[in-house]
Amino acid sequence: MESFFFNITDSSYKSEMLFYKDDVNYLKRVDISNGIVFLELSYGLEENCHYTFHNLDRMLAISVVQKGSVLLHDREQEQSYKLSDNSISMFLSSKQDIEIKLSKAQRTKVFTLFIADFILKRYLSKKENSVIDFLYNTLQGEISLKQVDSHSIDALSLYIIDKIKEIDVEDEMNSLECEQYILEFMIHRFKLLDIYETALSDDEICISRSAKDILLKSFVTPPTIDVLAHLCATNETKLKSIFKKRYKTTIYTYVQTLRLQKANLLLREQNMTIGEIAREVGYKHQGHFSKLFFEHYGVYPKELLKKSL
Repeated sequence: MESFFFNITDSSYKSEMLFYKDDVNYLKRVDISNGIVFLELSYGLEENCHYTFHNLDRMLAISVVQKGSVLLHDREQEQSYKLSDNSISMFLSSKQDIEIKLSKAQRTKVFTLFIADFILKRYLSKKENSVIDFLYNTLQGEISLKQVDSHSIDALSLYIIDKIKEIDVEDEMNSLECEQYILEFMIHRFKLLDIYETALSDDEICISRSAKDILLKSFVTPPTIDVLAHLCATNETKLKSIFKKRYKTTIYTYVQTLRLQKANLLLREQNMTIGEIAREVGYKHQGHFSKLFFEHYGVYPKELLKKSL
């Protein structure tokens, strides 16, 4: 078997078309560095299609299905996973014998990030309930394919993915810039991974997960607590209690964190004022936004904007 990684020999960033029919039917592979790869798939031809991966690599894969659906068939365990439209799924694998199936005439758009276990190893904390430690340690077992998480696509994930895909291939700093966004994406997704210490009932898991998925999609203009509770089929008091029990934070703080994370990324782009960024992430008053940003990051947004110019 060949290794999926270590595809770069004479450069730190490599982009290649594995399949190309036209601008809407292609499969592109981009090696950010040895150990970090992403595939971008766009498909809609009048024929069924399948790809196979047969490697011996310990890896984490995060697959984002923006349109259509994909069927993953693990030939080691004879088990299939259907990845549906508008979803993000996280898988672990220590050896691959996987077939990816696409249905004919179905418009399909998928972005999949692959991270080698030795990349995760850099960030081990040796702490109990650490997400990275959990992922890395699980990968050290014999796992052909294990799904560890699945959520609806959220706005911040899509934003970061767009920045990753927009990296200029000719830019001499492309590998560093892309890896920076990859790390932002990993941090964001890892924080959403549902590893929790407190025992929860099935009802509590369902309510908290529903609330989080709604907030991820609408953190710029989130529903009120009473509306959110109604959408989650519960009451305000129970919702707030369950959310804090599971995620160790309040709903208000969670929304602020998502807003400030996106603002932190927008500040690097140099084409928006602080006031425009504040409004973009859901704050009406620039002063209030700047105060919250300082409390969260320890620096005022104007200082970050100044450094990026």
